[in-house]
Amino acid sequence: MTVLIVAGVLALVVGGCVCVVWAARGGPRWVRGVSTATLAAGELLRRSEKRRRRGTRNSGDAGDA
Repeated sequence: MTVLIVAGVLALVVGGCVCVVWAARGGPRWVRGVSTATLAAGELLRRSEKRRRRGTRNSGDAGDA
């Protein structure tokens, strides 16, 4: 079951990347929509990772003081 979930997520990621490339080359409207959603999801993941790293670093510094 876990393998199917991971395979499904991988298929969505690959499909999103294909849509980003296709939209850059002037794809149809639905491809541009999927591309925008994919780029927005990537940006959200990047921001959450930055916050997580910043929170870990701050909590470590507070313990040392």
